[in-house]
Amino acid sequence: MIAKQFLITGIIMAVIAMGLSILFRIQLAWPDKSFPLLETFLGKWAEGGRIKPDFYLALVTIHGTIMVFFVLTAGLSGTFSNLLIPLQIGARDMASPFLNMLSYWFFFTACVIMMSSFFIQTGPASAGWTVYPPLSALPTAISGSGLGMTLWLISMVLFVASSLMGGINYVSTILNMRTKGMDLWKMPLTIWAFFLTAILGILSFPVLVAGVVLLVFDRSFGTSFYLSDIVMGTQVLPNEGGSPILWQHLFWFLGHPEVYIVIMPAMGLSSEIMSVNSRKPIFGYHAMIYSLIGITILSFIVWGHHMFVTGMNPLLGGVFMITTLIIAVPSAVKTFNWLATLWRGNIRFTPAMLFAIGMVSFFISGGLTGIFLGNASLDINLHDTYFVIAHFHLVMGSAAIFGMLAGVYHYFPKMFGRLMSSKLGYLHFWITFICAYLVFFPLHFLGLDGVPRRYYAFTEFEFMQKWVTVNILVTWSAIIAALAQVAFLFNFFYSIFKGKVSSRNPWGANTLEWTTPVERLHGNWPGEIPTVYRWPYDYSKPGAEEDFIPQTVPFSQTMSSNMPHDFEGNAESERIQREWEEKEEAAGKTKLD
Repeated sequence: MIAKQFLITGIIMAVIAMGLSILFRIQLAWPDKSFPLLETFLGKWAEGGRIKPDFYLALVTIHGTIMVFFVLTAGLSGTFSNLLIPLQIGARDMASPFLNMLSYWFFFTACVIMMSSFFIQTGPASAGWTVYPPLSALPTAISGSGLGMTLWLISMVLFVASSLMGGINYVSTILNMRTKGMDLWKMPLTIWAFFLTAILGILSFPVLVAGVVLLVFDRSFGTSFYLSDIVMGTQVLPNEGGSPILWQHLFWFLGHPEVYIVIMPAMGLSSEIMSVNSRKPIFGYHAMIYSLIGITILSFIVWGHHMFVTGMNPLLGGVFMITTLIIAVPSAVKTFNWLATLWRGNIRFTPAMLFAIGMVSFFISGGLTGIFLGNASLDINLHDTYFVIAHFHLVMGSAAIFGMLAGVYHYFPKMFGRLMSSKLGYLHFWITFICAYLVFFPLHFLGLDGVPRRYYAFTEFEFMQKWVTVNILVTWSAIIAALAQVAFLFNFFYSIFKGKVSSRNPWGANTLEWTTPVERLHGNWPGEIPTVYRWPYDYSKPGAEEDFIPQTVPFSQTMSSNMPHDFEGNAESERIQREWEEKEEAAGKTKLD
């Protein structure tokens, strides 16, 4: 139930964020035209049918905040951690169901407060989604620095509280409530991804709260943590000794782990879906886990690559550059393993499988540009351009969204007991996939030409005017992509009530969640929780009668397909092996090698 609440709230917030992006894309594509319809909907923020510059900045700010935090963090982790952790490790419920419910309501309240800022006189926060001082630290700086900024800060503190309650719950459940036989090396990659994501959140989110508290002090109590030598109009403010760079350090110490908090659950879901639909064991199971652990550790020591343009000491910049390039290694391991899993597989192209493959595509194409930006000397030229927008919208935004949609299509039968329409799923995938590349790939070339991000209009600068036609292409692609989501929304909500009733295990998967009844059941399993005997990826095993062997099937029932390495480190399996050897010896046959 809590997973459904996170998912549907996340979908609603994603629709809002998508609408905001269409509004500011219209401004970028047709900066000199007026659209009377905009004034009808936006009132004083679009007088004469043109979005005002300060409201444009507010649209960008709230769009980024909603997508990064409310959709890709809470919507993705909140949905699938709550759904899959108890089911895949064999638990009746979360470690603390009350805390779990509370985490959702804190998240919901944060969403309501954030959206309420659209209905106040001075409008929403408008300091960019990273809310850099001094725009965020001086309530009188611009209209969005006042009450809208205060509501943003309150909303984010509630969101962080929600994330911490959820994260503590996920870690506690995975460590303490696994069923008999479910050791760490028998957990699906989804659980490993959720586990390490929760650890990242627990360690990094409190730093943002510390930064927010100092920001509140600067805004309300006259302190100077982030302010120094500020002139407002003709008035010299008394603030001295602070630095906005301090906020950047505190924000990005959360902000870079946040990138992996967003992408790791999508990685876990895609790994599971690719193995199931390739009918092959995941390639390099242990390497996949070690790469997730490597990403988790390294993500804490790369935040400085967001700050190469702040005048950072070149030696320190070199350290951050090296760690940034090193973190590409575990990401490359994962990419190689996904491709090797697909290689010569008996692939079923379900909508979930297509979205999982799409996630890998975006992760590769967006990740390659990260090598450019990880280089300090190149980044100084590219940092404040559209190249960065293109990079993170592909590698983080699009890849994570596609991983989330893959999870929705794959686990919809588990959540609602029904199947979504495949035809609408294919339509949704192809239009979204093509349009996402048409939206974000051309932005690389704007960035390489020096077109700056966050600008309200490009018509003021002659060298930028040639890119207006590209912006028109990008905007139309964004509008078509938004319309494609209507197919998904119809498919999702229609299938909840009218979709084809699902069987217990519609995809022929091995993991524990598919052993539970289709109908809703408190406690997940009607009787005793099943015991786990094997890893979750026994697909197409030579000698087996079927192309999948669930985790709950003992090795004693699969004598024709057992292999020596199946028994390593498993007491139950080693006992079966000894009995088998004794029977073979008694029958006078050659002992098992």
